Amino acid sequence: MVRPYAVTKGRTRPSGQEFDLIALVVSNLPAGADPPVGPEQAVILDRCRGNALSVAEVAAEVDLPLGVVRVLLGDLLDAEYIRVSRPVPPALLPDEHILQEIIHGLRAL
Repeated sequence: MVRPYAVTKGRTRPSGQEFDLIALVVSNLPAGADPPVGPEQAVILDRCRGNALSVAEVAAEVDLPLGVVRVLLGDLLDAEYIRVSRPVPPALLPDEHILQEIIHGLRAL
């Protein structure tokens, strides 16, 4: 068992911007490619290969604290081994009233 601070080399924040819990992570690496990363990052890349996982799901899958996963994801993003799609800001989402009207219209059909 390696202590979390050893995995992140003592860092507590990612080098870039913070990751939202619902941001989706996808591996950019083709199948069979082995990047020069540590074992924890290799597990993250393996889990995110072929399907998008949220940052929270990645933390649960690799059984590491969220802060550690964010630092590791920051390193992978800097090395361009992963793609991260940010969630849509609430201001750009449709109004709840409009969605309710759509549901009522569909039910009326």
